[in-house]
Amino acid sequence: MGFEVTYVKVDKYGIVDLNELKSAIKKGTILISIMHANNEVGTIEPIKEIAKLARRSGIYFHTDAVQSFGKIPFNVEELGVDIASFSAHKLYGPKGIGAIFLRKGIDILPYQHGGHQERGLRSGTEDVAGIVGFGEAVKIAKGELQNQTAHLKKLEDRFYDGLTRELKDIYLNGHPDLRLSGVLNISFKSVEGESLVISLDLKGIYASTGSACASGSTEPSYVLLSMGVSPELAQSSVRFSFGYENTLEDAEYCLQEIPPIVKRIREISPK
Repeated sequence: MGFEVTYVKVDKYGIVDLNELKSAIKKGTILISIMHANNEVGTIEPIKEIAKLARRSGIYFHTDAVQSFGKIPFNVEELGVDIASFSAHKLYGPKGIGAIFLRKGIDILPYQHGGHQERGLRSGTEDVAGIVGFGEAVKIAKGELQNQTAHLKKLEDRFYDGLTRELKDIYLNGHPDLRLSGVLNISFKSVEGESLVISLDLKGIYASTGSACASGSTEPSYVLLSMGVSPELAQSSVRFSFGYENTLEDAEYCLQEIPPIVKRIREISPK
């Protein structure tokens, strides 16, 4: 459509370089768009700082909060964002329903024309059941936020600590602290990620070699490559995510099954 897009680099943890972001702003820049938390490695971006930079520069700031919404506190006023997008399915709501926050005074072109639904931004019959389900999911997520975070942190700590005791040459991708609870992206050196995922599947353990959106791809994750992870280690990475239904028994089962599988694959690997 004639717009020029500048892609900003991230550091080894997946965090946007604020200095580079600042230098990327040009005279005609109209929008900065940064995801709140990455869906592959869980790294949380410095949204407040980016929002301040955008405001000082007179530029609208959008954040994709699909992965973070309902998992960590999210307040548009505190964060200072102008536009934010959300999806119900990430917090156990119905699939196919989402929402967008627009700060008052921001005008955007309609997504599709025809009717006056959704304040003239998107014509067509609204999914009332989906909207109600999304609202209920948000209410539940807000009420259980603190307990859920503690629960997921307990599971991931037990899981990762157990893996590091049983296996050598494994690496956590993403920030060690500024990360969503329940999302672990781990590289297993000398192990082909797809082979590991298939072997886990046979044991009833469901994981992926990247984001759920790219589950059918055999290419190494562009997210990991942009963080400076070598192509070999990126191909050896697996994303594990825990949810509210998971228990410590599930984590223990994974710790019982995963190390022998990894060791077996390493024994037959030409690497």
